[in-house]
Amino acid sequence: MRVSRLLDGPAGRWAIARVGGAFLDALLRTVRFEVHGREHYERTWGEGRPVLFALWHGRLLPCSYYHRGEGLATLISQHRDGDYIAKIVEGWGIEAIRGSSSRGGTAALRQMVRTLRHSAIAVTPDGPRGPREQVKPGLIAAARLARVAIVPVSAGADRAWWFEGWDRFLVPKPFATIRLRYGAPIEVPVDADPESARLLTARVEEELNRLTRLVDEG
Repeated sequence: MRVSRLLDGPAGRWAIARVGGAFLDALLRTVRFEVHGREHYERTWGEGRPVLFALWHGRLLPCSYYHRGEGLATLISQHRDGDYIAKIVEGWGIEAIRGSSSRGGTAALRQMVRTLRHSAIAVTPDGPRGPREQVKPGLIAAARLARVAIVPVSAGADRAWWFEGWDRFLVPKPFATIRLRYGAPIEVPVDADPESARLLTARVEEELNRLTRLVDEG
């Protein structure tokens, strides 16, 4: 069997994820976190109420690592590259819900609503394939059905590698300072009509972009 075919199979993807996860664990143990706005989710999640975190796909790594071992769940696409991400975050004690707006969307939405009855979920509303930093409408639908607030969050670093895929994925360099910023909760009415949902989508996108500018400026 050719090595490329072996690595492309389930066992190969598992091995790559294990090696990649070990590398990221060693790397991220060297970083320092500078956090602003924790009060915006501590008043909800910290009091035992579920919350829906929204962040850009390219900022997923530092946000996930910061919340490792806290009982968080996250939506990961069913694409092949999602397999790697899912196995890595599961190693950090984060539940991976598989699906997206393009594949497994309905089933994933149902699972998200069920999970939000008892846990917080992190969603990348521009995933799995972009357009980058544009919120898709499924985020508002999930928050409305689950009756939870959306807490926007973004992460930046003073030293990082930026991978030039569609999402410009951020990987902090050793001993970097990671800046995390959380925005105020955005409530989604259970009776939100399509126009209200459109306005809320625009509001989440605007807030995520604002937080991203702040963490990138330092």
